[in-house]
Amino acid sequence: MQNNPISCCAQNDSHSILHFCSKRAYYWVFALLRIASNFIPQNGYIHPDEFFQYIEVASGDSFDIDVNKPWEFNVTFPVRNSLFPHMCVRIPYLILGSLSPHCEYYFGFSLKSPYYLVLFPRILMTVLSFICDYCLYKICLIFHEPYVNRLTIFASSYVMLVYSTRTFSNSVEMIFTSILLYHVSRCIEFSNKVVLQSDYLADKYYRATTGVERTKLYKLRMSLPPHSLNDCLLLATIAVCGMFNRPTFIAFAFIPIFFWLQRGLGSRSVGFLDFHIRIFMFVLCGVPMVLFLILYDSLYFGYLTAEEIGKFEISMNNFVVTPLNFLRYNVITDNLKNHGLHPRFLHFLINIPLLFNILGIIGILTFIKMLNSGLRGRWLELPKIQNIESLMMASFVVPVMLLSIFPHQEPRFIIPVLLPLVFLFTDSIKDPTSSAVKVADNDRTIPVKLNKKSTNQLINIWYFFNILFAVFYGFIHQGGVLPLTTHLSKELKAKPELTHIHYFSSHTYSLPTGLLHLRNTKKTYKSDSGHKYILAQDFHMNEMGTKNVESIYNRISLAILDYEETLEVKKIPYRLYYALPSSFYNEFIEYAANNHTSNLKINQIQSFYPHISMEKLPYLDVSKCCHAIESCIVSMINNMSDNILNCVKQFSLVLLQIEYIKER
Repeated sequence: MQNNPISCCAQNDSHSILHFCSKRAYYWVFALLRIASNFIPQNGYIHPDEFFQYIEVASGDSFDIDVNKPWEFNVTFPVRNSLFPHMCVRIPYLILGSLSPHCEYYFGFSLKSPYYLVLFPRILMTVLSFICDYCLYKICLIFHEPYVNRLTIFASSYVMLVYSTRTFSNSVEMIFTSILLYHVSRCIEFSNKVVLQSDYLADKYYRATTGVERTKLYKLRMSLPPHSLNDCLLLATIAVCGMFNRPTFIAFAFIPIFFWLQRGLGSRSVGFLDFHIRIFMFVLCGVPMVLFLILYDSLYFGYLTAEEIGKFEISMNNFVVTPLNFLRYNVITDNLKNHGLHPRFLHFLINIPLLFNILGIIGILTFIKMLNSGLRGRWLELPKIQNIESLMMASFVVPVMLLSIFPHQEPRFIIPVLLPLVFLFTDSIKDPTSSAVKVADNDRTIPVKLNKKSTNQLINIWYFFNILFAVFYGFIHQGGVLPLTTHLSKELKAKPELTHIHYFSSHTYSLPTGLLHLRNTKKTYKSDSGHKYILAQDFHMNEMGTKNVESIYNRISLAILDYEETLEVKKIPYRLYYALPSSFYNEFIEYAANNHTSNLKINQIQSFYPHISMEKLPYLDVSKCCHAIESCIVSMINNMSDNILNCVKQFSLVLLQIEYIKER
């Protein structure tokens, strides 16, 4: 019996559709995971800037509370713009503030707790992060590239699952970079089509033999749509916003803007005059946003007041340019020493593999091969300057090289290069039929040989390390700090009114005080009798960094003696807490037990899991753990070994209450 060709085609089409839909489903799984992980919540604490440069700033401006604003927002020398923390955090807090009374009335709980104060800004950041996905999708459509695999790899990156959902200025920087790349890509493709048609008509025009034919061709050429200044205002505005959000955005914007400026250069219809006109118009279009952001910062930091504007008493001293201050601060190496100095090759050798693993390594190898081809004069092996591969490759390499000039290098500084990497090298790890990394749209490519087996291994490595780092940075790294903040928030609400809380910490990240909603001590209150008074702060932080156990113990001992004296003289009761990683707990307790000169009673209040401090890594006795595992297997895991429990306890943040015992 012969097969029906129509039914065979229909069956093949149905299989293709199902395969396509199943591939798309992977993207939506990771997209939903990006959203859902915020509600779990992600307690991982990547870097203090996540809270102190955005949440801490906006909290103080949104609520009647005391906050610990970072040095970047010091009014005497501000180096960061204030608009973007307000947009990313203050807008969610306005929504939270309006919903909170209704939640208290109808459901009996307040939204002004650490969980919701973190959740609301993260929801907005997560929504904004999908702009990057959309830009990648549109770029693929413009250049007729498969987008499903690219979106899946993009969404499965832990950079998107963790970093993009946090209130980092780097996350906003990644969004601006993605928007720039999309609009520049669209302009390049459109200009290439128009220039090609224009050059074709110009060639026909010069070959025409009759006046009628020339007139017709001239009209056709003049009827072509304009392309030279397309999206100029938008691109200039994005570039200015990105620069004010984080001045290092210059490194990421340089290549896209350069490609936008040189579109079609060298053809008959585009010359150096067009290039210079584009530069002039780009600068002109950026001026309104520059003036707006300077005015916003000048008003926010108090350099300019409404009264001075009304009286026209304005001078150059009334304005502050935060990106200029940022550059002035960072060009001085001694200033960067305060934040840590790193070798200048750190981005290429460590940070790129750490953030982008297989994609980053393939990107570096491809760049080395391209560099080798250029040095040997094999120009035909390099991609053309006018195509998308050149734009993406340069948008990956050049920003990293520019940022490598500065000796202070953190992984999050280069997260915006994820999109170019995914666009260029997804096929090399996702598509088993791909045998070379595409860096050009011609027949000559720079190959990185991959067979089906190695490609399957690469995709497994990609997923494994991204899941591993998403769990580590999303939930484990400094993961006890946010639960501790929630605990202290409840403690502040439940304690007696006059009791002061003294919080000490070491070997862990700073506590984000904006989440505690400490009462405003800078505000003057009025009593019922009309007397004015100022509230004293009842929460005091003492961070001791990574000092040795002797220094920490002595500082706590001296402090508690001062608090005892205050209790006797001023009758101010107190509670002293000390937070430390469990990897430091035994050392502290042993030192306290051997110190007979102090009457301190140490109680363990609570442990917060999971928590790893890179400042004090857990100490694991491998031999004991292996012996414990063997014992568990032999006993069918009926009796858990003490060694296993000790290993688990190493991954926690411990909160101690320390009291002074008076001699009788």
